[in-house]
Amino acid sequence: MANEPKKGKSRVVRYNKWGYIFLIPFIAVYLIFQMIPLITTIYNSFFENYLSGIKQIGPNWIGLNNYIEIINNGDLIMYAKNTLIMWILGFVPQIFFSLLLGAWFADTRLRIRAAGFFKTVIYLPNLIMAAAFSMLFFTLFADTGPVNAILQNLGWISEPYQFLSHAGGSRGLVAFMNFLMWFGNTTILLMAGMMGIDNSLFEAAQVDGATSTQVFFRITLPMLRPILLFVMITSLIGGLQMFDVPQVLTAGDGTPARQSMTLIMYLNKHLYSKNYGMAGALSVFLFIITGILSLIVFKFSVQDNVDEVKPRRNRNKG
Repeated sequence: MANEPKKGKSRVVRYNKWGYIFLIPFIAVYLIFQMIPLITTIYNSFFENYLSGIKQIGPNWIGLNNYIEIINNGDLIMYAKNTLIMWILGFVPQIFFSLLLGAWFADTRLRIRAAGFFKTVIYLPNLIMAAAFSMLFFTLFADTGPVNAILQNLGWISEPYQFLSHAGGSRGLVAFMNFLMWFGNTTILLMAGMMGIDNSLFEAAQVDGATSTQVFFRITLPMLRPILLFVMITSLIGGLQMFDVPQVLTAGDGTPARQSMTLIMYLNKHLYSKNYGMAGALSVFLFIITGILSLIVFKFSVQDNVDEVKPRRNRNKG
């Protein structure tokens, strides 16, 4: 009898061994494609390493000079502001329409006909290549494009509006394209979260006479917080990595006056000119900015949950 705990413990250890074995491929891929490039990038950021004509300068150790230069020239703040503005302009309508459509499709009482067809149509823009999408919008909103022609025929404008020559126009187009490309994916995620909510909660709310609006704000949204947190953090990371749409739409110039230039476009210019030291320093800054913003979003969400749980505990104690 005394040997039984040891036998049980050894059996658990044997099972755990297989778990570690199955983790080896993931760990190997993570080290090769994530950790090693990250460490290499940080290491290269401390060197002067660029092309001057056909002459290679460096690599020469210069310490924090690359970081100091990026901070002093002020471009980092400007491009970070551009990136966040375009992300917010695209994310706010994205989350609004995704919540609205998700609530409609997840509500079995509505019995929407051909719901599968509409879900497929909503998701289709996500399958289109961003470069192709950008070229389509570049053609549609060109000075001689169909959009300007329609607006002139309706008498709303007397001469073509140069969308890409105005900061609001170029930023708005980038945000609108990102909204169209990603709101279908967000809708599917939120709808899956809504369908996972226990129906007994909705039935109890109906019995108590709650309206659809009250059910949405008092039951659906609080239960969706983990999914909303995931969507917001992944969308924020994707927004900070925004590149292909503004790159193609503005030919890499961030027109007008670099008002639609993003952080990754700025990074790409250093990579294109083979200035690997500056590119490495900028990558580190981008990594830090992403981590800080993601941590802020996570902390706010956790704090909201704690604030809600405390009154419930106090009521239970009372």
